[in-house]
Amino acid sequence: MKITWIGHSCFKIDSKGYVVILDPYEDGSVDGLKPVREEANLVLCSHEHGDHNGRSCISMREGVSSPFTIERIETYHDDKKGAQRGPNTIHVLDDGECRVAHFGDLGCALSVEQEEKLQNLDVALIPVGGFFTIDAKQARETVERIQPRIVVPMHFRSGNFGFNVLDTVDSYTRLCPQARMDSGSVLEISKGMSAKGQTVVLTPANA
Repeated sequence: MKITWIGHSCFKIDSKGYVVILDPYEDGSVDGLKPVREEANLVLCSHEHGDHNGRSCISMREGVSSPFTIERIETYHDDKKGAQRGPNTIHVLDDGECRVAHFGDLGCALSVEQEEKLQNLDVALIPVGGFFTIDAKQARETVERIQPRIVVPMHFRSGNFGFNVLDTVDSYTRLCPQARMDSGSVLEISKGMSAKGQTVVLTPANA
């Protein structure tokens, strides 16, 4: 399975030639990032804000059978049960070999039952920038409870991209015992990989 960080919360996941785009942002909605121009077999959006629901930016294609089973975990974009920013969906993709969860704009603590559904993840794509979502400390506490093999932080600010109100990724990596800054935008994973408790900070492909 190949995971590419397009930027912000947008990822491309490719397994056996079937491509899923998660949370594409609309043109001009995220400072410092180029427009999303990708082809995919499926688009999944965690919620209906413009920096996450740019379906029209994706060219759809057919002809490849999906290897994925997809589980949806309904959460909130805030800690007021959605009263401020509405609902949020966590998508869990499993191709039979690897299991990846995209947390969208998670803004609340997870229930015990939800955390149980998120056990045995190979990769967790999780927001860490705060303000609109959980912050670095909350993200780390969630990770420590669900114990994914690899964590890829998203939805944060750097000197080149992102909303000014968001925190930088450093606030998250300082809390991690195993963190590496990766100069690439692609993470390749496979069944039986040895990684455990590792944080990988990717570079956005569209930066």
